[in-house]
Amino acid sequence: MTLAQAIADYHALLNPAMAVASWQRLTEEMRARRLYFGERPLATVLRPRLITSSQYDLLRHGTQQVAEAARAIVAAALDLDETGRAVREVLMLTPLEERLIAMHPGYFEPSAHSRMDTFLTVDGTSLQFVEYNAESPAAIAYEDLLAQAFLAMPVMEEFTRKYPVMPLPARQYMLRTLMDCWRAAGSPGGEPRVAIVDWRGVPTATEFVMFQRYFVEHGLPTVICAPQDLAFRDGRLWAKTEDGTETLVTIVFKRVLTSEFLSHYGDDALQHPLALAYAAGACVIVNSFRAKLLHKKSLFALLSDERFHDPLGVAQRAAVAAHVPWTRVVRPGQTTYQGETIDLLAFARANRERLLLKPNDEYGGKGITIGWEVSDSEWDAALKAALESPFVVQERVTIAYEPYPALVDGQVVIGERLVDSDPFLFGTEVNGCLCRLSTVTLLNVTAGGGSTVPVFVIDG
Repeated sequence: MTLAQAIADYHALLNPAMAVASWQRLTEEMRARRLYFGERPLATVLRPRLITSSQYDLLRHGTQQVAEAARAIVAAALDLDETGRAVREVLMLTPLEERLIAMHPGYFEPSAHSRMDTFLTVDGTSLQFVEYNAESPAAIAYEDLLAQAFLAMPVMEEFTRKYPVMPLPARQYMLRTLMDCWRAAGSPGGEPRVAIVDWRGVPTATEFVMFQRYFVEHGLPTVICAPQDLAFRDGRLWAKTEDGTETLVTIVFKRVLTSEFLSHYGDDALQHPLALAYAAGACVIVNSFRAKLLHKKSLFALLSDERFHDPLGVAQRAAVAAHVPWTRVVRPGQTTYQGETIDLLAFARANRERLLLKPNDEYGGKGITIGWEVSDSEWDAALKAALESPFVVQERVTIAYEPYPALVDGQVVIGERLVDSDPFLFGTEVNGCLCRLSTVTLLNVTAGGGSTVPVFVIDG
């Protein structure tokens, strides 16, 4: 069995009656489970992502090695020696971020749960990482419930008669991670009580409800609130719920991004109840503020620069070389590319068609300029703008494409989609995977396009 043959067999099952029945069932299942990003249904196609067990092994191994390498390198940022200064210079932390990072989170892991944004080709010959969402990764609960919705489709029921598939649920690992961090911090407050914290009205709010329901079903009291609903009194953190009552919080499942938290509160952020409770050890925050060390786009500038490879083992260096694209902070001066010394800005101007620009601390595709999709003048303007605020320039990677079927005016239309495979990490161990599809290069649900599908491991 080849994966291409399994995909072809799946598509062959989609006669008009099967396709209509399957889409109707999928639509019903998504509605029942509230599988929406804002007002948009998560899935717009009729096939899940299928990968072989060997591909999943490659994804897990490569991701773990690079995640461990990243932690080994950024650990120096907590030191005040020359190496620590050099690492912080590349990360480009703000003064407020540095003050939050200096506070000990109560547990060792800088990013207890995370997601690596990845391209894995259908033949498994190319695995390339492009970003590390180490601070507040979404979609774990979405993917778990989306897998259930897809398995209910008639076409999946028929397909699995010949091809057994294995879903990759991950909510249980998120629950375990919250509890592990709380216990490692000395079980503050005496009992675990969770608040899922993010701004009101965010498009991922439906996922918070999914997590709340799951945690409560497993004996972990959980509320959902915004940063402005928190209060710190008498050494304890409290969250005001929708009915106006207050509940004690000992675990903060932090979905609000640190950059947005600091931008909103400014210099007063360190006096916010969340920061005060964190500093006092009254609660644990997952992920902690130290996740910023791994979340910056310039992390890849550290990983791809051999000057910072001293802490890495042989396997980690090999994984970085194989899977991490060349990346540098956009600033005047010399650097290296494939062992040669180059002038960075001159190199960037001359190689537009294989480079892209990313802001160091944004998400959802904001501010990205894709060199091979713009003109020379647009690229020059973007490079000039990138010198005014923290940006990185990154080399183009091999993008994965696969055919996916959609129902258009009652007919099955199979078209090529860009596919990213984004494994979820708990510590440095991979369990579960997000998959996003798009017809444009910028592969991001927040940016407004494409589809999310579950990932199943398939074996003949």
